[in-house]
Formats: sequence, structure tokens, C-alpha cells
Amino acid sequence: MIQVEQLTKRYGQHLAVDNIDFTVEDGEVLGFLGPNGAGKTTTMNILTGYISATEGRALINEIDILEQPEEAKKMIGYLPEFPPLYGDMTVNEYLDFVSDIKNVTGAERKQGMEKIMDLVKIADVRGRLIRNLSKGYRQRVGLAQALIGNPEVLILDEPTVGLDPKQIIEIRKLITTLGKDHTIILSSHILSEVSEICERVIIIDKGKIVASDTPGNLSKGLGGGSKLSLRVAGPEKPVLKLIQGLPGIHIVEFQGIREPDTVDVLVEADSNIDIRRPLFNAMSKASYPILMMKSQDMSLEDIFIQVTTDNGEVN
Repeated sequence: MIQVEQLTKRYGQHLAVDNIDFTVEDGEVLGFLGPNGAGKTTTMNILTGYISATEGRALINEIDILEQPEEAKKMIGYLPEFPPLYGDMTVNEYLDFVSDIKNVTGAERKQGMEKIMDLVKIADVRGRLIRNLSKGYRQRVGLAQALIGNPEVLILDEPTVGLDPKQIIEIRKLITTLGKDHTIILSSHILSEVSEICERVIIIDKGKIVASDTPGNLSKGLGGGSKLSLRVAGPEKPVLKLIQGLPGIHIVEFQGIREPDTVDVLVEADSNIDIRRPLFNAMSKASYPILMMKSQDMSLEDIFIQVTTDNGEVN
């Protein structure tokens, strides 16, 4: 578990992190987002013990990272945006080097390294120089070093940056697998990636947490209503008039004609009303069959833009 309590970081007169609180439960995969300069990287640097907080504290399994840094860091595996790899070492030599630093010895070291290399799929390049590896393989080696010592907490900063689409999919699957046995904080600018992998999202802006919830709940809470996209077999004006007459619906927007004798409509109703059944019943009774009905919840990209532009807090 990770606990952040009243965390504050000042650089002179600049307040980089402003009295934030959050918890990451055991086994949770948390997306940690923010625009450039929002305080995201500063917070992650405090959590990993790289810098100290001005006020407040960060606990890793109830151990204060500032007061007991050695004990807390044993529980953390960190993958920075640019992994600290040494190109003149082979993969084996590098992971041995990291094991020395983390004081991993004996059978735990040998068995652990074999398991990690199999997990991240780098066993076939163990004897190659790191400088000769592709970007995807180097990222895997970075993940491997974070896993040495079997830390309970993983902090991953932009783990798929610079990768091609195939490599991104492979790393996403790997992170999902790791989430079964580890508590993970994932920072990424690829918001669709965060939405796919993470159970909960925190968005930070100007040093403050401006949103914290599951992607689904954020979408519903910020969307201001229940939105559906419809394709109805029927004439435009009667279909629109019929939908407009249903209770709780406050926006009916014509979206065009994409199939002969049909009309596409965007419908928005009060957020506390499920409009699907009334719509279906009304269209069926009028003999205007619904050919397509699709939810139009806000994407994580929409949410990110809204909360970091308005700076309106959502918890």
C-alpha cells in the first residue's frame, strides 16, 4: 500500500506539490496523470525517495520513505522515463549489477533473475550488449531491473514512450500481468493506455489533485448527462420530434444520414435517468426500429482536458 498524506514540495517561492492526499491499495493499478509542470514527476520522485518533501509524508507499507529510506526502497521498483541502462554491459551483466546494488544474493538472486527474464521476455538476449538492443528490448530490460528483489510496489514513468504499436501492446500486456502481484503507479501521456490498464485515475494540475476516480465514474460525473448515439430506421422529423417528447431528455441532435431511410441522432438526458428503455419502447411503438445504440461517455482525453483547463476538482 502507498499512502500520501498532506504532501507538499516547494522550490523557493514555487509550490510544485500543494498538500495532496491519496492512497493506492495493495494490488491496485493507479494511473497518475498531469500536464507538464503539474507536479506529477515531483510527486513520483518523492515516492521513490529521490527527493524529500517540504511537508507531509509518503508511506510505503506504513514505512516513511524519508525516515526509513533503506527499508522503504526495498519495497519499490522504479522504471524512470529513460531507464538508467549501461550500453557496454550485456543484459546479464547489467541485471547482476542491479542485483548487487539491491543486495539480492544466493538462490534468490539466480532464481529471481531467471523468473524475471522469462516474465519480461528477454532471456533470448541475455548475452547481448544493451547498446545493440532495440528500444522495445531496452524498455523490457528497464522493467526487469525494477523487478529485481521482488518489490511489492512498482512505479512506472512513461513505460511505453518511443515504442512502436506492437511493442506498446506487448508492454501493456506485461504491466497488466504485473498488476496481479504488485501495487502499481503508472504515469503516461497515452491516455487510452491508462484507461485500458488502470483501475483508478488521479489527475494532478498546478500541484493539486483535480480528479480521482475510476475512468468510468469520471466520465459519468463530468459528462453532465447520459449520452447515446442512435441510428433509427425512419424519417428525420418524426423521429426527432418523438425523441424530444420523452421525459428527461434535454438534447436531441441530428447527426446525419449514413444509411438509406435512416437517421443518426445524438441524445442526452439527465444523468440519473436510463433512457435506453423509453427510447426503445417509443421507437418500437411508432414502428421506427433502432438499428444502433451506443453509449457516448467522455473519453479520458476529454476528462483530462476539462479538469486541467477548468481546474475544477472532482473526487
